[in-house]
Amino acid sequence: MALARARDLDLTSKERQVLVRYGEPRSLQAYINSIPINHELEGDTCYTVRQVLRYRRAHCIEAALVAACALWLHGEAPLIMDMRARGDWDHVVALFRRGGLWGAIAKSNHVALRGRDPVYRTLRELALSYFHEYHNERGERTLREYSRAFDLRTIAVEDWVTGEAGAWEAERRVDLARHYPLIPASQSRYLSPIDAMEWKAKRLVEYPHPHRHRRDAATARLPKAAGAALR
Repeated sequence: MALARARDLDLTSKERQVLVRYGEPRSLQAYINSIPINHELEGDTCYTVRQVLRYRRAHCIEAALVAACALWLHGEAPLIMDMRARGDWDHVVALFRRGGLWGAIAKSNHVALRGRDPVYRTLRELALSYFHEYHNERGERTLREYSRAFDLRTIAVEDWVTGEAGAWEAERRVDLARHYPLIPASQSRYLSPIDAMEWKAKRLVEYPHPHRHRRDAATARLPKAAGAALR
């Protein structure tokens, strides 16, 4: 696998210096964790890598693009995977392999939906590792599908690395990628809602929403009102 050169990606020297520091998934995940969550206070965004580095904030797909770009600079394929939920936010992660097993680099405001060590034989196994802690505002377990590995080299660099119009094309393309059911539809009836302890864990976020503290205080005693903070 040929590594991507900074000049081919049209990265500035400063942008390259940031990304090449993180050649291993462990350090890359720590860097992704250090980027504050993008609460989209001014409306929906889908930042490119350049915009994330400039604004120093990201939500899941934005961070996945940064991680994929960093891995590409170190000679690994820039792969991402989409996970679809029913009545909830989707989640996008960057993929990597070690010893033939899959792992993920991921951004979440919640601890349970972050990266995964490379211990999964298939992408389905990897996606299933997110299932139990994936809840919506009604306390339902919502994860239903996962995509094939989407190779970002199939779209233009400006559509996800350096463009100023956002990475909407990358979002569109990974959403169009083939998706596979994670669980049989008939099993949905057997899924248990989250309990009070899970709701307490759900409310633990690294970057609190600046306008959400009053609502959260008002619903703190209502486990079934579990808020799905921005993934």
